[in-house]
Amino acid sequence: MKRRSFVLFLSALTMSAALIGTSPVLAETKETTEAADSKNADAKDADTKDSDAKDTADSAALEDGVYTAEFDTDSSMFHVNEANDKKGTLTVKDGKMTIHVSLVSKKIVNLFAGTAEDAAKDGAEILDPTTDTVKYSDGTTEEVYGFDIPVPAIDEEFDVAILGEKGKWYDHKVSVKDPVKDDSAESSDAEDSKKEDAGKKIADLGVEDGDYTAEVTLTGGSGRATVDSPAAITIKGDKATATIVWSSPNYDYMIVDDQKYEPVNKDGNSTFEIPVSAFDTELAVTADTTAMSTPHEIDYTLNFDSSTLKEAEK
Repeated sequence: MKRRSFVLFLSALTMSAALIGTSPVLAETKETTEAADSKNADAKDADTKDSDAKDTADSAALEDGVYTAEFDTDSSMFHVNEANDKKGTLTVKDGKMTIHVSLVSKKIVNLFAGTAEDAAKDGAEILDPTTDTVKYSDGTTEEVYGFDIPVPAIDEEFDVAILGEKGKWYDHKVSVKDPVKDDSAESSDAEDSKKEDAGKKIADLGVEDGDYTAEVTLTGGSGRATVDSPAAITIKGDKATATIVWSSPNYDYMIVDDQKYEPVNKDGNSTFEIPVSAFDTELAVTADTTAMSTPHEIDYTLNFDSSTLKEAEK
């Protein structure tokens, strides 16, 4: 009896030792597995966040400028004209993007950046078409409609509704992809801007020699002085001469392009004949007034509006 009890005691002791020896191992294994799973999940979340951040960064990375970009649609009827190889002109300015696309015909008469349901609502901002001329590979040309479409993001589908000739709106999904900066367009824009700032020369106006009038705007000084507008202008060859009549008789000379000009009259308000080097731009002039206690030179600008240029009445 005693021997049997002793054997049972040893068996119980052996089992307890086994349990004590293996339990930490089992616990450690479970903790290691859970930690690995957690680490993998964190890594997966991090990859997703990095991917999302990359997409956002790619979209936001476009600096102001002009780009060539693909314009994809879900329709065989609504797409970029084949002459333009699925591409449009993407303009980015102050963080806002707009793509101009030339379509295949004039059958799409209006467009809306959104759904057809919203396009039919009162106050919807409907986009009107432009008339574009496309040139095909065989050298022929055709007039088609084009649209300037707001782009919310690059590489993401967005809603566009189109209005056909029958007056019904249709929903479509479009996307803009692969923008490539067009440096030549920027150079052209810069040249155009520079030319516009320089104004228009006589040769740009395409007018014959003769007597004309044009509206003129005076700025500078105290703001109290004015000049008669329209002003008389004589054009001969590539030169134009304007007759400037001041609102005061107290101007005794003017300086234009470092050249001094005296009044052409003795009575009445001061009148000068000065050269006009360009229209539609600010021309710097200086006028000396004797109305103060001592003569005083004042800087002004004159701007002659070419759109108002017309032949003087005879």
